[in-house]
Amino acid sequence: MHLIEMRMLSFLLARGLISQPDTERFQTLRQSTESLTLEEHLIHSGLLTQEEYRKVVEEFFGVPFASEADYPGEPVLINHLSVQFMKESKFIPARFEHNELTLIMSNPFDHYVIDSVRLATRYKVRILAGREQDILEAIDRHYGMGATSMEKIIEDMESIPEYRMEEEENIDHLRDLASEGPVIRLVNLIISRALETRASDIHFEPFENQFRVRYRIDGVLHDVESPPKRLQAAIVSRIKIMAKLNIAERRLPQDGRIMLRVKGKEIDFRVSTIPTIHGESIVLRILDKGSIVLDIEKLGFPEDILTEFKELIQRPHGIILVTGPTGSGKTTTLYCALEKINSPDKKIITVEDPVEYQLKGVNQIQVKPSIGLNFANALRSIVRQDPDVILIGEIRDSETAEIAIHSALTGHLVFSTLHTNDAPSAITRLIDMGMEDYLLSSTIIGVLAQRLVRTACPQCRTPYLPNSAILKEIEAGGCDPSNFQLFDVKGCSNCAYTGYWGRTGIFEYFKITDEIQRLILEKKGSHILKEVARKKGMRTLREDGWAKVRAGVTTVSEVLRVTQEEESL
Repeated sequence: MHLIEMRMLSFLLARGLISQPDTERFQTLRQSTESLTLEEHLIHSGLLTQEEYRKVVEEFFGVPFASEADYPGEPVLINHLSVQFMKESKFIPARFEHNELTLIMSNPFDHYVIDSVRLATRYKVRILAGREQDILEAIDRHYGMGATSMEKIIEDMESIPEYRMEEEENIDHLRDLASEGPVIRLVNLIISRALETRASDIHFEPFENQFRVRYRIDGVLHDVESPPKRLQAAIVSRIKIMAKLNIAERRLPQDGRIMLRVKGKEIDFRVSTIPTIHGESIVLRILDKGSIVLDIEKLGFPEDILTEFKELIQRPHGIILVTGPTGSGKTTTLYCALEKINSPDKKIITVEDPVEYQLKGVNQIQVKPSIGLNFANALRSIVRQDPDVILIGEIRDSETAEIAIHSALTGHLVFSTLHTNDAPSAITRLIDMGMEDYLLSSTIIGVLAQRLVRTACPQCRTPYLPNSAILKEIEAGGCDPSNFQLFDVKGCSNCAYTGYWGRTGIFEYFKITDEIQRLILEKKGSHILKEVARKKGMRTLREDGWAKVRAGVTTVSEVLRVTQEEESL
């Protein structure tokens, strides 16, 4: 008999709720059937009602007993908590709010588990007591441990040997492994779960004793249930076969593409592999054609910037730059701009790496450096195609920048991107590449810097008051704090307990005025350009972020996360 049951019996006996013969009767029954629980015995014997048993449990453990409403409606995504650990320790995360994680446990006295969760997550931990069967059923329900679960599939793969990095696997053997039914089902399960959780990327990461799978949801990585290390070779080979990559080549990076039809939708996956010391790391970029928003009005532009940007993209010639780090939505903004100006009387050609989405009526070129087709070579050719609008995926070198400038000088409208922290820095970056200031001042007509922030879940956002320093910064624009309310997120079933649902943009529009052109000719630094632009009304990324915080669209922590490089006002 379990130690916890013995302590519970002693507790019930001391309270006079059962007699000594009742205790002995249960001990005898328990020896004959392991499946009988103390709760079942007490209720079926009529010694306690369910409500009485619940109150006893609360008093015994000193924590509330979980009701049906306390169990999560959706899985709570918490990094560092594996499904196997939950099952073995018989607990499930119920909710996450205000940096506090609520667990429902069958044994709230298990301080080892509580301390492990606290150390792994660094969150405060609140405990509710729950029935073991209810907890295990909830784990099955939310973490896919049913008949089509990862656990069930892995059970069918016991014959697959342990992965050994140092061994030279037989290529035919790897191909056979990757063609096994359980391996195919396992990879399909990981992909389908990623689509269900709105993930944009799937990361397969090999470590010494672990093969980790993570999903990027709304720009943030989350650990999910991962297969055992021994299945690494089979899974990697399966993905490489799907992407038509060379499974024999494990020393060099490779790039490929997978096209799948999932639940009636065409999904495009871009596959990238790189060799690491513990095996190949693979990232699948999910490009769902049905989910891309090609409406410029829905990107989150403030009304004034949207009006100016829409006027800008109607210009007959010049260079329009969009800046920001990888994953900040630059390509989507440019696609929306092209969609806005795309018409039968315009010829639009793009040079991209890679072509992320196919645009109707637009000639799109995929660069292929392996055969000598880079940005510069492609641009030289497409200028002779008589385009009206040219989109360059990224200005990476002086040669590409020079052709872009000459294209703008000869009457083309050129869109492109740069990796800079803010909009004014784009000018100094091009000058650093060797571009002449007089050419930049006459060709660049506008620069847009942007970031993506997660939008607060409308179901679970709650009002709060930030510290005085943050409040002072938010009010710096002359806003009266009595006219707006700030929100934080706590997580709910609607947002899978992340607190956020979807993303929107924050923007910094650098308008090239006559004064700015003069400063460029005088070779002024980006800080001077920014200072003058702000005096003329330019809002920084963080200032636009604060406007969205005041509007209740996002949170203070999100704005600070994506504008860390920007100095406080």
